[in-house]
Amino acid sequence: MSSSTSTPAADARWLPTDWTHPVHVPVGADHHLRPIRATDVDLDLPAVHGSRERLWAIYGRAWGWPPVAMTREQDLDDLARHEAEIEAHESFNYALFDAAETRLLGCVYIDPPEKVGADAEISWWVVDELVGSATEAALDALVPAWIAADWPLERPRYVGRDLTWDEWLDLPDLPTQET
Repeated sequence: MSSSTSTPAADARWLPTDWTHPVHVPVGADHHLRPIRATDVDLDLPAVHGSRERLWAIYGRAWGWPPVAMTREQDLDDLARHEAEIEAHESFNYALFDAAETRLLGCVYIDPPEKVGADAEISWWVVDELVGSATEAALDALVPAWIAADWPLERPRYVGRDLTWDEWLDLPDLPTQET
């Protein structure tokens, strides 16, 4: 995912200043979501590497992620950036864990909109071994319901679900403001 010196104009008013983001979200009986941290790097890196080809097919054209040979240091930097963005309420990356947090099994991204027509852009993935599983189905059912119940959003867009990534890329960009 990229960063730049300009941000979508809606960023400054994206979420209410007094809103608190969820810190633990059950996904079925054996899994949960929580905000990702830089200290998760040794769980995140194998999950990303193990599903890299499929993740590139999903996110590569839009985000240029994950790179072919992502190093631990690159992943650590990326996770530290995500952790800072979560703390600042700029964007959110929730990791899917087993109950004991011994494995990272996917991620949910909740971002301010880059394209017209939504007040958030949301996507998620699971590791290759969970594709088609009950855990993936539970996450697929949970995310829209969780967003509707716990997030102050009126028009979330589920990229890769409501529309394809190619359709999303074809949408007009929001005007930017210099930061």
